[in-house]
Amino acid sequence: MQSNTLKEIKDIILSIYGDNSDYVYNSIKNKINSIKTKRNNFYKISNKDSVLITYADNIYTKNESCLKTLNKFSKEFIGNSINTIHILPFFPYSSDDGFSVIDYKKIDEKNGSWEDIKYLSENYRLMFDAVINHISKENYWFQEFLNENKIYSKYFIECENDEGLSKVVRPRTHSLLTEFKTSEGIKKIWTTFSEDQVDLNYKNPEVLLEIIDILIFYAKKGAKLLRLDAIGFLWKEKYTTCIHLNQTHLIIKLIRKIFEMTYKDVLIITETNVPHEDNIKYFGNGNNEAHMIYNFTLPPLILYTFFKQDSRVFLKWLKSIKSPSKYATYFNFLASHDGIGLRPLEGIIDDNDKKNLIEDIIRHNGFVSYKKNSDGSKSPYELNINLFSAFKDDDLDLSIRKFISAYAIACFMPGVPGIYIHSLLGSENFFDGVKKTGQYRSINREKLHYENLIIDLKNPKTLRYKIFHKMKKILSIRSNNIDFDPFVSMKVLDIDNETISFERNNSIKFILNISNKVKKYDTDKHFVNLIDEKNIENFVDLKPFEFVVLKK
Repeated sequence: MQSNTLKEIKDIILSIYGDNSDYVYNSIKNKINSIKTKRNNFYKISNKDSVLITYADNIYTKNESCLKTLNKFSKEFIGNSINTIHILPFFPYSSDDGFSVIDYKKIDEKNGSWEDIKYLSENYRLMFDAVINHISKENYWFQEFLNENKIYSKYFIECENDEGLSKVVRPRTHSLLTEFKTSEGIKKIWTTFSEDQVDLNYKNPEVLLEIIDILIFYAKKGAKLLRLDAIGFLWKEKYTTCIHLNQTHLIIKLIRKIFEMTYKDVLIITETNVPHEDNIKYFGNGNNEAHMIYNFTLPPLILYTFFKQDSRVFLKWLKSIKSPSKYATYFNFLASHDGIGLRPLEGIIDDNDKKNLIEDIIRHNGFVSYKKNSDGSKSPYELNINLFSAFKDDDLDLSIRKFISAYAIACFMPGVPGIYIHSLLGSENFFDGVKKTGQYRSINREKLHYENLIIDLKNPKTLRYKIFHKMKKILSIRSNNIDFDPFVSMKVLDIDNETISFERNNSIKFILNISNKVKKYDTDKHFVNLIDEKNIENFVDLKPFEFVVLKK
């Protein structure tokens, strides 16, 4: 087995680097052999898996590191409702709330220490961010590049002008190239995401070797899942779109093979905010690239479906959602530290429907961010809004039902649910953050004081209490029922245009009324509603945006 995997690694490296492949292969082989304590047990994804997405400092208190506070909060309030915590970048950074890393192997002082990570990993599986497309301009590598240190002369991408760059897919509106002053003069450097985030040059194999060393370091420090941030942009080639290139897919395959030989329990998750057909290609053949892909179509499509109160488009898409193998599935998230991407709706809804969705978000006091197209024009790229605020109307109970129903879909369909901290805690639009930073994404990045938060979570009258306990309920139902294993069957049920319904494992039926009226549903057998443990005979009446989970 080991010799076969090494051969596969060698073949992948040959496809990427050609003449340099022997050097790269031998370096990687030596790195693998140098690891004395390997983890050889593969981790099988199941219905027991769910992920809390949070910054290390989303919850803070005085005189305590943020990671200690997170650990305390998780043990006291979350318990085993969730088994995995995704800690968004906790390294020293210079911008983008962590996604401009200054030092990959250090923890930002306010967040705590690697010892804090160790304690957290004793109770939860941990997901780390691998921000490996770009680094901060303050990173040592780039500073040495500016100082003309020859070791780092090929770590970044220099361009004399814009020739060959017109097709490059852009997620932002600023110029692709940024001028930097070096000891030898001005140089134009590739910066996909911002002037502070400098892209790495993977054509230089030394960059890949550095990154592999960092990823292995993360596994040693307790990472059981690695989120490959913005991975689709990794490999750059002039006169191409510079997204989803074959070399990028090969590097993901290489990373997976390396972990199969070192830390077999580490799962690879790819983050590619792109149309669905491009996104699912990161599964590879189901066994050789991502173990999970971010289900980017789910958040905007649920918003569209709920606003329009029409299930047809959603159900058509849902029928296509199948895990590609017994070892790979979808990461079903609805909200995150970023906005809600619009590109994943391409080919699913038309421009007029997208325009209506944008208007609905603006009506709920959200914002819209734009990207730059190859012809110089701008297009809407993402919606910036807190998810509960997107569903909030005058009727608070109805707003809560909409919100919890959306997460019920994410929890009960095939895949692994990812719950953003502000969704779990019932937060709303954070306008002060937008005013302070000037960034629309800050609307969903509020920092919460621990003592104030727990007062709300212990008061049954508060919004936070109501949402928190309802969220824990659906997570508990999922984890306690094997029928919600990501790899068991799902049959989509076409009841009518105002209903989302599906059956899992021929055993559990999910029914959701997405209309603004009470609807009656016939049930042909005796069921128990897992939401309230009541028996259902013959029919069930559902309020607007109410759902049932019926077990035979």
